[in-house]
Amino acid sequence: MIIVIFGVSGAGKTTIGKILVEQLGWRFLEADDFHPAANIEKMRNGHPLTDEDRWPWLDCLRKQIEQLLSAGENAVLACSALKRAYRDRLRVSDEVKFVFLRGDYALVEKQLRSRHGHFMNTALLQSQFDDLEKPRADENVSTIELGPMPEEIVQRIEAKLNLVGSG
Repeated sequence: MIIVIFGVSGAGKTTIGKILVEQLGWRFLEADDFHPAANIEKMRNGHPLTDEDRWPWLDCLRKQIEQLLSAGENAVLACSALKRAYRDRLRVSDEVKFVFLRGDYALVEKQLRSRHGHFMNTALLQSQFDDLEKPRADENVSTIELGPMPEEIVQRIEAKLNLVGSG
């Protein structure tokens, strides 16, 4: 199984994902690590990525997911996956599960401002919310509200995906 934890920058995807893999004994993948240097530089300089910027990155992530599944490996992928088309690109089979970390702008901005050493320019947060296409019922996405401590969010993810006791 591959769990894609998605949402806007600053939602806590990496924090939540790392706690989850620690409990499950799975692999962790940070989607940001797969961005080409040009994308990172663009974001660092406060310019939002276009769909054209994102497609090669998403194709690279899709290949990673396919390789993990064919090897029988479980993993958690922290990835913005803001648009349905992006999520559809990553949904290679029913073994890919999506978890949406939903929070309002003020809460996410506070979390983003407390983060250090990341290339994402806080000025881009509004563009992330503008690009975000909230999942629809037919996408079969588990939505988790932000606000509780990360450990509680992880417990909610484990319960929604029936992962309790699998680690």
